[in-house]
This record gives sequence, C-alpha cells and structure tokens, in this order.
Amino acid sequence: MGILEIFGFVSHIFLVLALGFYLITNMQWYGYKIERVILHHKKIIWHIVFFVIPFFAYFLTNEYFWIYFYFAQIPFLLAWNSKVDKKLVFTARVKRFFAILIFATVFQDSLCFLSESCSIYGVFFPLFFSSVASELIERVLMAGFKREAKRKIESLKDLKIIAITASYGKTSIKNYLAQTLSKKYRVYSTPRSVNTLSGIIKDINENLDTTENIYIVEAGARLKGDIKEIVDFLEPEYVIVGSVGEQHIEYFKTLDNIIDTKLEILQSKRLKKAFVHDALKERVLSDKASFYAEPKEIEADLNSLRFTFEDIAYESKILGSFNALNLASVILVAKEFGFEIDEIQRAISNLKPVEHRLLKIESNNKTILDDSFNGNLKGMLEAIKLSKTYSGRRVIITPGIVESDEASNIKLAEAIDEVFDIIIITGALNRDLLSKNIHKTRKLFLQDKSKMQDILKEHTKEQDLILFANDAPSYI
Repeated sequence: MGILEIFGFVSHIFLVLALGFYLITNMQWYGYKIERVILHHKKIIWHIVFFVIPFFAYFLTNEYFWIYFYFAQIPFLLAWNSKVDKKLVFTARVKRFFAILIFATVFQDSLCFLSESCSIYGVFFPLFFSSVASELIERVLMAGFKREAKRKIESLKDLKIIAITASYGKTSIKNYLAQTLSKKYRVYSTPRSVNTLSGIIKDINENLDTTENIYIVEAGARLKGDIKEIVDFLEPEYVIVGSVGEQHIEYFKTLDNIIDTKLEILQSKRLKKAFVHDALKERVLSDKASFYAEPKEIEADLNSLRFTFEDIAYESKILGSFNALNLASVILVAKEFGFEIDEIQRAISNLKPVEHRLLKIESNNKTILDDSFNGNLKGMLEAIKLSKTYSGRRVIITPGIVESDEASNIKLAEAIDEVFDIIIITGALNRDLLSKNIHKTRKLFLQDKSKMQDILKEHTKEQDLILFANDAPSYI
C-alpha cells in the first residue's frame, strides 16, 4: 500500500466521520427522527454546506476533493460546531452510532482495497448502514428499558400517577403541582421538560424512588399518537389538560389535530378523574372529566399574582396573569388529594418560580425578566404586558415565536412596538418579519448569541428592564 493509497484510505474514513458527525448532531436535535431533520429543519443551507456538497463533490472531483475537504470543509465544520449553542452530547446512543460507523467504513474500505475492484470508496453505504443498524439496536434496547420501567411502575402498588398535557404551560403546572402536593406526600416529577415516552422511561428506570407516593409526568407530542403511547404505558389515574392552542402547528397542520392529540390523554385505562380546561368542553365526552374555567379578578404585576377561583382568593409570588389558569388546575388536583382550602392558599403563596419562565432577577442595578423558556404567543404577550408596568427603559431580546404562524409573530411585533425602547432580534428565522412590523422600537440584530454579553454591555444601562423572551436554539 503506497502513501497515496494510505492517505486516501484514512481520508475517506475522516470524510465519513465528518458527515456522520453532522448527521447525528441533527438527529439528536430532532429526537432522532430523520423526517423531522429533513422536513422541519430551519437552516437548510447547513444541510447543503455540510452534507450535500461534500457528499457529491467527493464523487465528482476525485483526488482534488481532498484539498477542499481539509482546507475548507473541515475548518467550516469546526467553526460551525463552535458556534451552535446546542452541541452534540455523546450519549451511549451516539457512541454506539460512531462505533458502528467506524466499523462499517473500515470494513467496506478494506474489502474494496483488497479486491481492487472499487475505484472509489463508497460514502452512502456506511452512513446508511450505521443509521439503520443504530435505529434497530436502539429499538431493541428501548424495548428492554420499557419492560424494566413497566415492571417498576407495576410493582409500586400505591403510586399515583398524574399526567399533564397542554400546548403551553404544562411544565409550569407540573412544577407548581409538585411543590403543592409535596406538602403532604412524597412527590417526584419528571425533570426539566422531559415529556417523551423514551425520556419518561429513562426517568423511571434511573430516578423514580420506590418510596414515592405520587409521580407527575408531562406528556408532549409532535405527531398524533404520541400522547396515546405515553398513556398506554403509564395508565395514569389523574390527568390535566391545560390550554390548547396552535403551538407546533407546523407539525400538526390544524388546530383540530392538536386538540385530538392532546385529548388522547383521556384514554388511560385506569383514569379516575380528568381536569380539563373548559374551552375543550364540547370535544370531551368522558364522564370522568371535570371542567375548569378561567379564574376571576386577576391582578398581575412585577411582584405578585392575585386572583379568585371558585370564590376563594389566592395570592402568589409567581408572575404572569396566565399562571392563574395554571394554578387553577393545581388547586383542583390538590383538593382531590385531600387538601383543605387554607392549606392550598399557603402552598400557592409559597410557590417558587420555575427557572426561565417569568423569573425576575435583580442584577447590576438592572431588572431582568428571564422568560427564555416561554415560546408561545399568549405567554410572551403577558411578559410584555408586565414589562409595560416598569417605569424605566425597556429592552427585549427575542427570536420571535418559532413553530408557529406568521400572524402570531405580527401580533408579537405590534405588542413589542408599543412597549419597548430596544429590541435585540436573535437569529434569522423571524428577523425580517419582526423588523417589517416594528417601527418605533429601536432594532438591533444578533446573529451569533455568543456575542450576547457584548451587545448588552454596549446598549443597556443601569435601571433598564431586560426581558429575555424565548430562547430558540441556533439550529432553529
């Protein structure tokens, strides 16, 4: 084997690994669903630059390709990876993918080299084989993990399971409910925004304590059947269906599809009671459903939230008038679990805010509203409404609303234009649409979020209010 042949052999392995790195990074971002990577990715240019061009250039340029690969493709890929804010996590699944990819590439290249029948090593085969083999292995492993989690759940005879779904607010409801019920019970809830079947299975196997009385789970979906799959597995006794709207409309296409998917949660075989927002009353036939309406006399400012629900007054340190509805479902479930009204009032008054959801922070003589995990129109408009009560200069940092429609972003832009002195638009997804519909507010653009501190240092000052409204990852 000559030097040039060795160079070509090794370089081809590097090429496949580079393509595999880009592929598995995108797969991880989109829940390992290849159709989502292809159909719902917002940065198609990335696919072209980091996958399509090198893939085809390799076959068209022969030996000259390596000049491009080493002096352009690899530097571009490294620079890209350094700037994305959600880098590849080398989980066991990712490690298995790369192990299979290396094996398939070396095996193929060795056969080609020994047989001397391959004029150029293939790129498609190792990537395709590794993707298929990895998916099959994960399905087999997941089936085992699922059986293990099911056995664990079934062994906990006294464990009560509460499942929560909504287009927005389900993470907040989960956190507020866990804090409230923990006053009397041993409660565990899924961490962060874990809301898929695979995430729930992993959480049960690794984190659920056998001494817990209550397990609270949020159920999310991108496709019809996703919530049904979770419900069939968990069979929760109690469920909450909160506000349903057009969040993730690009996946479901219509609001009816979203509603139908959310209501799959009512199909639990062990369902004892469902607490459903009364906007869905006409769509629910279950006799186990209890409907709740919007609380009354809602007052919200930058310090607290006050409202009346079922003729009882409540006050909380949680910000945002929309949280009154979230707390209404918490109140109903607490009553179902034997809490007295005064106990619920105390629990509500002592609730701690959920991180990155209208969390107020005082820092460097500036007031910061961290609402970076809130990505729906209703919630973002509430954050803007609260910001309006601030007497000083106001700055908003946002990419707009993602996975939504143009009309929602126009409404957001119009609200921003009425309240804020400066808007810092992050990313390119809604930049033109927001810019076109914002006229009075000074507009700044931030393409690279690693420069956030620099732009804040330059354009904000003491006594400013700074609202972080939604924080979509850079790939969106």
